[in-house]
Amino acid sequence: MPSFNEQFAHRRRLLQWLSASPLLASPGFSFAGVDRPSKLPELEANAPLIGKPEEAINVFDFEPVFFKNVPPAHVGYMASGIDAEATLKANREAFSKYYLRPRRLNDVSKVDMSVDIFSVKYPNPIFICPTGGNKAYHPEGEAAVARAAKTGGHLEMLATPATTSMEDAIAARGAPVWYQLYASPKWEVAEALVKRAERAGSPVVVVTVDRVAGRNQETFFRLRKNDTRECKGCHSQDLQQSVKRKPAYAGIDLSGLPNLQSANMSWDFIKRLRGATRMKIVVKGILTAEDAKLCVANGVDGLVVSNHGGRGEDSGRATIDVLPEVVDAVQGKILVLIDSGFRRGTDIAKALAMGANAVGVGRPYLWGLGAFGEAGVAKVLEILRTETRVAMMQCGVRTVKEFTPAFVRKV
Repeated sequence: MPSFNEQFAHRRRLLQWLSASPLLASPGFSFAGVDRPSKLPELEANAPLIGKPEEAINVFDFEPVFFKNVPPAHVGYMASGIDAEATLKANREAFSKYYLRPRRLNDVSKVDMSVDIFSVKYPNPIFICPTGGNKAYHPEGEAAVARAAKTGGHLEMLATPATTSMEDAIAARGAPVWYQLYASPKWEVAEALVKRAERAGSPVVVVTVDRVAGRNQETFFRLRKNDTRECKGCHSQDLQQSVKRKPAYAGIDLSGLPNLQSANMSWDFIKRLRGATRMKIVVKGILTAEDAKLCVANGVDGLVVSNHGGRGEDSGRATIDVLPEVVDAVQGKILVLIDSGFRRGTDIAKALAMGANAVGVGRPYLWGLGAFGEAGVAKVLEILRTETRVAMMQCGVRTVKEFTPAFVRKV
């Protein structure tokens, strides 16, 4: 275990590297991103880090505290896109191409943010995206996230590589949690993972379909070099050893698998899955109208417009740009969710107006987790709920259902 002085030296090297890095000009590293008020750079450069969640003004206030607390390699893994990170940047920049159209003289003294998803009512339209290995950012990991989700009444998805079991996540959430599936190349592994989640009480399986190849995570690879900790205990070339801290894989034989990617997945897999589980099936990673129509044709219950937060491919196209064609393609026949790049209540309002049934956040709650644990996650989600409510009120919208595409225009 590194000493305090060694940990401080690691953080200092990381911050020195970041200060000279082009990452700071990326919206993924928002110290100088598009969300920072352009008139206050000097003040913000000299502002102290927040010392407790209550001091945060927006979700970005948690990011530098996360950087301070979390080891460099874990920071890099969380923050990375792939290749040139064009998609990562586009996810943020694209929101500036759309504006909301405020409507006046509507009584918005009472706003109902609730949404109905698969006959379950949630008090707000913001869901917790599946992110793996949360104990890399805080010892309480996904359990802390689940408790914060309970506080705010959020739908939550738990990732296959979570460091907390589905049983423990459901207990912490106090309600069912959806299961996000990384299928792997072997049907028997996918089947075992899904059946375990179903036995634990998960009602929905979210099949991720965009992890079909390796990825060049340049930010992660560069920051990993600045991390001098001994990591072999958690990271191994042997698949069975590499998932030792991930409860979903306990007792599942991974022998013979070259990797855990699902390059061989096809629509036949979805049909087979339908016959293997009573869970509802949602496909995550849809980015075209063509594939959205295939989701409908193949009888899935919903889809997630997602580019994995810029970690799946580097096409350079943001999910908010994709959303209209997907909504038009499905014609209301199945659930449409969206994630990737959402940081503001106005971002969420734009997606709801464009036809999304709910909106997912990932990195922001991880910033909160790494900064202050459960309290940090809860505050991040509270800020997003507050901003979304304000955006609804400014649009003259009293319920999420009142949002229509008429509330959004493209610049």
